Amino acid sequence: MIEMDADAFDDLVADELDALPADMLNGLDNVVFVVEDRPEDGSLDLLGLYDGLALTERDRYGIGDLPDRIIVYRDPHLDVCDDLDELRDEVHTTLVHEIAHFYGIDDARLHDLGWA
Repeated sequence: MIEMDADAFDDLVADELDALPADMLNGLDNVVFVVEDRPEDGSLDLLGLYDGLALTERDRYGIGDLPDRIIVYRDPHLDVCDDLDELRDEVHTTLVHEIAHFYGIDDARLHDLGWA
């Protein structure tokens, strides 16, 4: 477990988001990235969450719809990582994993690809 305040973790998430390939990010439509301390149930088991409707399931989506959210949870990440390099890798993996859910890729496929 490592220690990191909320502002430093926000900066780390932003840096990892900036490091993702443009092709991965260009297709994101009406999606916001959010950092929260923990999931609503207070557990440390969940590193991230895609809260929205996958691109493959959208038939009508447009003006007036609330944005989908990709949430990265700080405390669970800090709990499972032993150093800064491991934290960066885990945040990177979480971002890719949750963005993949936006594109309609399920957990089983992500597991096959090594992103789960």
